[in-house]
Amino acid sequence: MVSIKTKREIAIMSEGGHILAAILKNISAAAKVGVTTAELDSLATDLCRQHKVRPAFLGFRGYPAALCASVNNIIVHGIPSNTPLVGGDIVGLDLGVLYKGFYTDSATTIAVGSISRDAKRLLRATQESLNTAIKIAKEGITLGDLGSAIAGVAAKHKLGVVRELTGHGIGRDLQEEPSVPNYGTPGKGLKLKAGMTLAIEPMFTLGAPDTKVLKDNWSVMIKDSSIGAHFEHTIAIEKTGCRVLTN
Repeated sequence: MVSIKTKREIAIMSEGGHILAAILKNISAAAKVGVTTAELDSLATDLCRQHKVRPAFLGFRGYPAALCASVNNIIVHGIPSNTPLVGGDIVGLDLGVLYKGFYTDSATTIAVGSISRDAKRLLRATQESLNTAIKIAKEGITLGDLGSAIAGVAAKHKLGVVRELTGHGIGRDLQEEPSVPNYGTPGKGLKLKAGMTLAIEPMFTLGAPDTKVLKDNWSVMIKDSSIGAHFEHTIAIEKTGCRVLTN
């Protein structure tokens, strides 16, 4: 069942999403050469406590941290570690929070120091695809329309689209129906309705898009060891557009 939220519920999600955005901005600013992702996770935990929100990922299906911190060829679900970041790394920072009974989820991928031209192209294109999906999201379009728009940006920039992982519905549960793929056929799939709340999260790679889960049972690595980027916003579908809840 796809959950339709009331205006009041969406307002609560927006409040939580603004808090999440502020926390993620602070974590992003702290991700510098010499800092460990474990330190970023500790910062995320402290900021969640200060803002009186609960980190959504901590304990979710056994996940051991508040923050997903995915470096270079880890596309998503990287477990924070004591390995310092170095110049040239890119790091995906993915965080969810629970606020007044509702979840929001957001992610960004940032440069650590000076990165390669190809890495810059990857980050720009992945963020562009998220912005493209947000611009077209409204009642009446389909999940196929959204996925096709995201994949079209990847094709334009000659990047791979990860297919094994998708966005999702979100609200009273961290992951709700429907799945939101980053590829699709225009006009196909579920039609969006006002009141749906979705986490849209394109994941692109510089090389082939095939992935595998590492022995920690969480970290998703790109098989050919190319680098990958991940951006995400939680949105609410409206009649004539969408509202980004994690700005």
